[in-house]
Amino acid sequence: MSVYPLPVVRSLAVGTPPHTVTQAESREAVKQLFPRMSQRQTMLAVFDNAQIDTRAISRPPEWYLQPHGFAEKNAVYVEVTLELGQRLCQEALDQAGLLPQDVDAFVFVTSTGISTPSLESALMERMGINRHAARLPLWGLGCAGGAAGLARAADLVRAGYKNVLYLAVELCSLTLVQNDESKSNFVGTALFADGGAALVLGPDLGDFGEVGGGLLRLHGAFSTLIEDSADVMGWDVADEGLKVRFSRDIPALVTQMMRGNVEEALTHFGWTKDEVGTYVVHPGGVKVLSAYETVLELPGGALDTSRKVLREHGNMSSATVLFVLDEALRGQPQGKGLLSAMGPGFAAEHVLVEFPKDSA
Repeated sequence: MSVYPLPVVRSLAVGTPPHTVTQAESREAVKQLFPRMSQRQTMLAVFDNAQIDTRAISRPPEWYLQPHGFAEKNAVYVEVTLELGQRLCQEALDQAGLLPQDVDAFVFVTSTGISTPSLESALMERMGINRHAARLPLWGLGCAGGAAGLARAADLVRAGYKNVLYLAVELCSLTLVQNDESKSNFVGTALFADGGAALVLGPDLGDFGEVGGGLLRLHGAFSTLIEDSADVMGWDVADEGLKVRFSRDIPALVTQMMRGNVEEALTHFGWTKDEVGTYVVHPGGVKVLSAYETVLELPGGALDTSRKVLREHGNMSSATVLFVLDEALRGQPQGKGLLSAMGPGFAAEHVLVEFPKDSA
C-alpha cells in the first residue's frame, strides 16, 4: 500500500471570456482575413468539417479583423487571463469551502501568452492567497497541459500539500496572425478558442464517495515524449506573435501509438483496459477523436462528452480536457477512468482516475 496520500479533486470550475463567435461568422471573417485562400472551397470546408458551432474569444469578433502586434496581443492575454483566472479560482475555492489563505500550493498552466513574473503570482496578490504557497507555473505544454498540470498538482498533494489550487487558462484566439496564409494559421481560425478551468486538490480524508468527499481520485499519471516529433505541434515566434505549427499527421500518430501507449500506462499501475469505464479525452479535432475510438475499440458514445465540448467551445488547448471532465462529471460516472491529452513535444499525457461509486 502506498505511503503517500491519494489525491482527490475537491472542486472544478470552468469558464470562458464574455465574447463569442459562431462558426458561420468565423467562416465569413476569413474571407476578409485570407481572401486568396478563402477562394478554395477545400479550405473553407475546414469550418464545416470541424463540427464546431460556437467558440468564446477574448475580444469582439471585429477586433480580430485588424492587425495587432505581439505586445498588444500579449497585453490582452495578461488582462483577460487575470480576469478569468480570478473568477474561476474564487469559484473553485468556494466550491471546496476554502479561503484564499488556505491555499498552500498553486499550479498554473498556459501556453498562449507570456509574463514574468508568472501570472499566478499576480493572482495571489489580487486574491490574498497565502504568500508562502508553493508556485508551479508550467508553460509550453499546449493541449497536453490540462492532463500534465493535473498530474503535477496531484504530485504536490502526494508530497504533503493539503490545498492545491490548479488553474489552466488559454487564449488561443490571440495567436491569429494577420496575413499569414499558412494552412496551420487558416485551420486555427476554424478550431481555436479561449477558456479556462480551476480545480482544488487535496488528500483523501477517508470520506471519498460521501457528500463533499471529492469529485474523483487521482491514482497516477503516465507521460510519453515521442522522439523526433518537435515539428508536429508548437509555436513559431514571429514579430506578429505566436504562430501555430501543427501537422495533419496527428490522427495518424494516435492510430500508430495510442493503443500500446494506453495499455502501457494502465499496466504501469496494475490496471487493465477492461476496468476503464470512462474516457476523458482532449478533443483536438474530430479526426483525432475518431482515431482514439478506432484504435482503443471504444463502444459507441464513449467520447460523446469530448465531442460535445468541441462543438460548444472549440479547442481551448490545455483547458479543453478539463471542460470534458466537467461535462463527464455531470453524467455521474462511476469506477475507473482515464483522462488523456496529446500536445507539443510531441507528447501523450494520461491520468488514471477513479469516480465515486453510488452508495445507494
